[in-house]
Amino acid sequence: MFNTSTTWLRNSLCATLIVAPVVLAAPAHAQSVYPSADETLDWTIAFGPGGGNDIMARTIIDILTKYDLYPGDISPENRAGGSGAVGWGHLFGQSGDPYGISTTSGSFVTTPLQADTPWQPADFTPVALLATDDLVLVVNGSSAIQNIEDFIAAANAGPMNIGGTGTVNVDFIVPTLFAEKAGFEFEYVSFNSMADQTTALLSDALDAMVGNPGEILGMIDSGDLRPLVYSGASTPDALGDVPTMGDLGFDIGVSMPRGLILAPNVPVETQEWWIATMRKVVDTPEWAEYIKTNTLTPTVIYGEEFRTFLTNTKDGFEKVLKSVGAID
Repeated sequence: MFNTSTTWLRNSLCATLIVAPVVLAAPAHAQSVYPSADETLDWTIAFGPGGGNDIMARTIIDILTKYDLYPGDISPENRAGGSGAVGWGHLFGQSGDPYGISTTSGSFVTTPLQADTPWQPADFTPVALLATDDLVLVVNGSSAIQNIEDFIAAANAGPMNIGGTGTVNVDFIVPTLFAEKAGFEFEYVSFNSMADQTTALLSDALDAMVGNPGEILGMIDSGDLRPLVYSGASTPDALGDVPTMGDLGFDIGVSMPRGLILAPNVPVETQEWWIATMRKVVDTPEWAEYIKTNTLTPTVIYGEEFRTFLTNTKDGFEKVLKSVGAID
């Protein structure tokens, strides 16, 4: 009896050991499926409503929703402050979380150059560079300044104040390089959102401001704002005969990268899923319309190539900012 009981016990234990892993493996595998319809995607927008970063993020979200490209809920949150440091700092704190995501802008590269952020652009998981854009310098439509020659003459008579979104970023770099080449001085005034700086310009608290044409084209068309000069290589049709900085002999060669990133240290499978999904997004007519409406240049690179692009862009911006004494 002892031997029989022992044999029966041994067989029972073996059966348990064989069966148990199979029972436990099934839910573990189910939990690894990405993306899960049960998980909400936390989409950080590092600036306030109405700006270029906000418009791009919500355009992508609308496309994902319209074409059922994402199975779960998406929660976009504007986490403005510190020229993007607050929002991207939030995403950095989600390290390893595949449900943390954000869009980038020029501040994503420049903010770490002048602020003590715990993150660098290359720390995040790169999905794609989707477009680049350039800036237009505008004045109040009621201003006595009619063109860029008038503006330069006025700036030579006394420093003008120029507004932009963020502190030491592309909005700062563009007028700084232009002023250096054109030979005038100005005072830069930073804002957390395009809405705030536009209000300041329309109330004559600013002499001028820079912005992406797509963000302010309606006010340009209405005559509330008057465009003076464009920083890109060629002037978009929507701006008519506005000259480029290059046309004036003051080409600055700076563009703003707009892309998509995930939190640091997410699984490779998550990165690959988003790359495949963004390939579908950029092929939609809605994305083509967004590029046209916002006068962007479609410049698309994916994954680790985007990380390399960010690193190279940061190095270039750093040289510019050091050359004008903006950073040490």
